[in-house]
Amino acid sequence: MGDANTVQPTYYNSCYQHGVDEKRRVQIPAKWRPEQEGTELTLIYWPKHQAGACLRVLPPEQMAKMKADIDAMSNTDPNKVVLKRFIGSGSVQVTLDKAGRICLPDDMARKADVMKEAVLVGLLDRFEIWNPARYEQVKAADEALAARAFELME
Repeated sequence: MGDANTVQPTYYNSCYQHGVDEKRRVQIPAKWRPEQEGTELTLIYWPKHQAGACLRVLPPEQMAKMKADIDAMSNTDPNKVVLKRFIGSGSVQVTLDKAGRICLPDDMARKADVMKEAVLVGLLDRFEIWNPARYEQVKAADEALAARAFELME
């Protein structure tokens, strides 16, 4: 039996397109908002895709898991300090305002080219914020790889 105070997991699924206002605020879908008011999400500049950078948003448990995964790397692995420095210096903690928006830091928004419109893409346990044109490239690349990826699923 579930306890009345048990927090249900949040699943980040679907895609949403929202405008970005003049203060760089973007609306977070109601289903994606943390149940507990004041919960900090981690916003990370993520340069990992060939189409360009995006902003990756992690809930607290996923940020803790990422940190643990990096901490578990060997101290002799030069990638460990690179990841710690890059993610540490390229991330910020954000909380939702009363209207359910987060504010994108100016430098991060510029690097990811998320200025007037944003596409929020669910990754099940986290989500990404993309420039709409970049996301169309990502979506096309994902569709080309999807058949092979689904072969790995049972």
